[in-house]
Amino acid sequence: MTKIKICGLSRKRDIDYVNEAYPDYIGFVFAPSRRRITYEKAIGLKMMLDRHIQAVGVFADAPREEVLKFVDGGVIDIVQLHGNESVEYAESLKNYGCKVIKAISMQDKYVERELKLWEQTDVDFLLLDNGKGGTGEQFDHSLIGKRSKPFFLAGGITPENIEHFVREVHPYAVDLSSGVETQGLKSRKKIISAVQRLRQYE
Repeated sequence: MTKIKICGLSRKRDIDYVNEAYPDYIGFVFAPSRRRITYEKAIGLKMMLDRHIQAVGVFADAPREEVLKFVDGGVIDIVQLHGNESVEYAESLKNYGCKVIKAISMQDKYVERELKLWEQTDVDFLLLDNGKGGTGEQFDHSLIGKRSKPFFLAGGITPENIEHFVREVHPYAVDLSSGVETQGLKSRKKIISAVQRLRQYE
């Protein structure tokens, strides 16, 4: 069954929406972004989150100690690396006991080399997107090819097209952010619709 992640939560009402819709994962952004939240705010939101929904923390080239503060504090369950982190950096997190998602920009001219490199590491998942982070832009899905490691698909996914992407691309999970927003804020209606459409399709 295809999993679903709702990324970029920043308000208490966002947590209410996902607790109602019940996706598999949610994302808190700690990398530079308009959706970025603080450690303190994330603690409060995580305390409200249904314990069966896993929280992913999105970082970009953050010091290892900073990432581990979020892990040790119980703020996140999975680390998502969205910068230019090295394999050694990612595997040091794995050795610490973290689950790790590594984002790959599918617009990079060296994308095939990057995919092969990261597929040979111990990271748990890849996340394939347009490299622009939460803009809602798609990339050429023919670039994905056959992947040996499970991956999250991001970029341009909405409640209206989620079934198409699952059927055509067969990702481990779909990752939505701007696709479930209205005027830059998370929409209860869109979040519930996206999760329901995926569940019904599956």
